[in-house]
Amino acid sequence: MQIRRAMPGEANALTKLAHAAKRHWGYPANWIAHWKDDLTITPDFINRNETFVATIGEEIVGCCAIVLNDSGAELEHMWIKPERMGAGVGRTLLLYAKDRAAKLNVSALELSADPNAEGFYQRMGATRIGEVRSEIEGQPRVLPRMRIEI
Repeated sequence: MQIRRAMPGEANALTKLAHAAKRHWGYPANWIAHWKDDLTITPDFINRNETFVATIGEEIVGCCAIVLNDSGAELEHMWIKPERMGAGVGRTLLLYAKDRAAKLNVSALELSADPNAEGFYQRMGATRIGEVRSEIEGQPRVLPRMRIEI
């Protein structure tokens, strides 16, 4: 497996990866449609942020991004190809992101995790620092807010 910078021309492929990864958890199609903007990775996003892909041969099997902001950095768009989940892709990407964050003088990465991924992040050393509450079609949702020390 190789980790490299994402290229703007890969935005559509990364968006498809994000949709596939989200669908993997069994969310209804109308929820996926509701999240369309949140699941979209644009060429501009790739250009403006530290965006990485994991590849096996020519196949993109995962991605993630470090988004620098005034209060530190966010880990965003951490998506793994469903058939590669549990095979070490997420672990490799997250370790790479932590190394890159250290080189950027970032002391921690924060993220809003999908509830299905909270256990993964905890195993990788993240701690829960809060919650983000939302609602979709009358259904309450709570996303764990997490922090990974670098």
